[in-house]
Amino acid sequence: MPAAAKHIWTFFRAGGLDQVQIASAEDLLHLDQLDQKLWVALSCPVQGLEFDAKTLALIDSDKDGRVRVPELLAAVKWACASLKDPAQLLKSAPALPLAAINDTTPEGKSLLASARQVLINLGKPDAPHITVEDTGDTVKIFSETVFNGDGVVQSGCAKEPETKQVIEEVIATYGHADDRSGKPGVTKEKLDAFFLELNAYNAWWTAGEEASKPGSGVLPLGEATTAAYAAFKDVKGKINDWFTRCRLAAFDARSTAHLNRAETDYDALALKDLSTVGDDIAGLPLQEVAATRDLDLLNGLNPAWSGKIAAFRSLVVIPLLGAGKATLSAAEWADITARFAAFETWMEAKLGALVEKLTIARVRAILASSAKADIDALIENDLAVAPMVAAIDSIDRLTRYHRDLFTLLKNFVSFADFYDRQPPPPIFICGTLYLDQRSCDLCIQVVDVAAHSALANLGKIYLAYIACTRAVGDGTVEKMTVAAAFSQGDSDYLMVGRNGLFYDRKGRDWDANIVKILDHPISIQQAFLSPYKKIGKMISDTIEKFAGDADKSVMDKASTQVQVTAAPPAGTAPKAPPKPIDMGMLAAVGLIATSLFGALAGVAAALLSMALWKIPLVVIGVILAISGPSMIIAFLKLRQRTLGPVLEGNGWAINGRVKINIPLGTSLTGAKKLPAGSKRLLDDPFEDKAAKRRFRITIAVGILLILVAGGGWWAWQHSLQPAGTSWTWFIQSDKQDLIDTYNKLDGEATKLQAAAKTPEEIEKAKAARTAADEAAKAAGINPTPPK
Repeated sequence: MPAAAKHIWTFFRAGGLDQVQIASAEDLLHLDQLDQKLWVALSCPVQGLEFDAKTLALIDSDKDGRVRVPELLAAVKWACASLKDPAQLLKSAPALPLAAINDTTPEGKSLLASARQVLINLGKPDAPHITVEDTGDTVKIFSETVFNGDGVVQSGCAKEPETKQVIEEVIATYGHADDRSGKPGVTKEKLDAFFLELNAYNAWWTAGEEASKPGSGVLPLGEATTAAYAAFKDVKGKINDWFTRCRLAAFDARSTAHLNRAETDYDALALKDLSTVGDDIAGLPLQEVAATRDLDLLNGLNPAWSGKIAAFRSLVVIPLLGAGKATLSAAEWADITARFAAFETWMEAKLGALVEKLTIARVRAILASSAKADIDALIENDLAVAPMVAAIDSIDRLTRYHRDLFTLLKNFVSFADFYDRQPPPPIFICGTLYLDQRSCDLCIQVVDVAAHSALANLGKIYLAYIACTRAVGDGTVEKMTVAAAFSQGDSDYLMVGRNGLFYDRKGRDWDANIVKILDHPISIQQAFLSPYKKIGKMISDTIEKFAGDADKSVMDKASTQVQVTAAPPAGTAPKAPPKPIDMGMLAAVGLIATSLFGALAGVAAALLSMALWKIPLVVIGVILAISGPSMIIAFLKLRQRTLGPVLEGNGWAINGRVKINIPLGTSLTGAKKLPAGSKRLLDDPFEDKAAKRRFRITIAVGILLILVAGGGWWAWQHSLQPAGTSWTWFIQSDKQDLIDTYNKLDGEATKLQAAAKTPEEIEKAKAARTAADEAAKAAGINPTPPK
């Protein structure tokens, strides 16, 4: 038998990566044959994506929070088998036509029947299609049904009042289970546990009854024993305390006064507000202590205990010792205590405490009824329709796959949605950030900034981590963190703390604040201007430092002058004379300025000496020499940008290098641009026109001076330079100027030295000599030895 023909795949090139194109039913049917090395992603998280979470949860068959290749292939295979034409999936339509369901298989028939049943339950029996909204609302689907296959029975399912009451008692005891209809109900497990508790409580109670004898045993007062025991337990400790005090008084009469509490205790009590009975009174003896005395149950009782003693007498003493009994002897108290001893032991072994509140009579009535069998039958009837309900779950799965599966494939097998740059955006993009006159479309939600940035940094993308907050109507604040990619413009004004506005995929706006930045090249334009900005910043910083130092020097001198000017104390040395002007420094500054101007003039002269067509080439060459290295470095780094590490920081497993080249990066960040046809009114009422005019005049004068100097120098060269000489003549001429300057300064220094008499004149002569020596060094000659 000949081998089946191998499927022919179509690949498209995007981001420097060959990616498969899924465009036909055959592509879907043969997806399991596509080499996984050619898949862009191998797994993705279930959470944090702009995609239906329930669809992802359905595909995630092992419920580990990640969708992997085998799970996605299984979903595609099942969806294709459930449809007559698998190409239906390529439409990604929200409505699934009933006619598209493959009813030639038993499962397909069940799916179609379930779809129709859902529509009938929703009141749309003639609808030709079914949607996720139809299948996803199980409460609405089953709101009018009695049995829905989940094994949960509501009280409304029962016809007999007794059965309904038992269901409600089970819910009151063990809590309810949620029925598909949204109503509370009971399950088989809860029902069995309830009846086990009933039987245990009944058996425990029966054991107590069987062990009881009239007037003694476990239940000395029958069913009234429980209430009587509660009254006995309330006063047991206090009565024991009183009889013990009486026995101690009988042992030693001297203790009687102390056992009744000292008078000072009553003095402290008398100072308090006794309108209410408090702990101070309750702590006093139950009754006056005396040797060989019976407890009077009616008179002379501690006010704090009179109510409890009355209940004890009514529920315990009179039933056990007879009506009219008003006193209690120590022997009688011991007899009562002994009668409750067996009851206490029985109570400690209590079973079925959860149903005790129903009373033993109600427990026995439930056990004697047919409620257990009736509810079990209801549960069996409910479970009988489980296969049909399971098919409803399957039709919900099919409607979701029909709407979402192809979209997931375009963001998993390939990144077609990412490179298409058309709506809708890929599922990992959560919105758009507006900040610094730019819009960033590549925004990815991040949970852990530190963990994500450690891996995302390998992507070579300029990322700004944005803390987003949004106020909700109930006063709470929603928070999330987004990593936004900047791929156009520069980073001059991007810094931690800047604010912007973020719009999520639902159109909701969030306050945005930069909390962290991964710094990488953004654009070639930024690299081109970077050297000039650095030079400008260096000059600006130098000027600011110079101005700051000068200002500090002036302030220090002024402070010193003020201190010196003030009347000095007696014996203070006279003020030192002011330091003479440093002529050497002035000469050096003048020499530097002269050299710089000469250099600029030389450059201008060199340009003027060239042919006109060579001048632009020279200018371009100079610009490339300055900006070229940074542009080359930026170009190489921009070519290394890849999306993979950014997504893997969120839990994806990216199989290939998802490159972001310069054109794609430019499209991911929008720069400000005036709308087409806009009009610009250039008359700025707040423009500093005088400063602008001064700046233009300064630039024009500077250029003019350089051109004049260069032109003069060039003319001088052609008028004075001997024929056949080279540019070395100008070097020698420039050196001669330096020699002339030295000779002039040397002459002035010599005159000052010869005439110097006073210390000030000597210092001035020394400064002139220093300036002459500096000029000699600049001219490359040996200075005249000082006389």
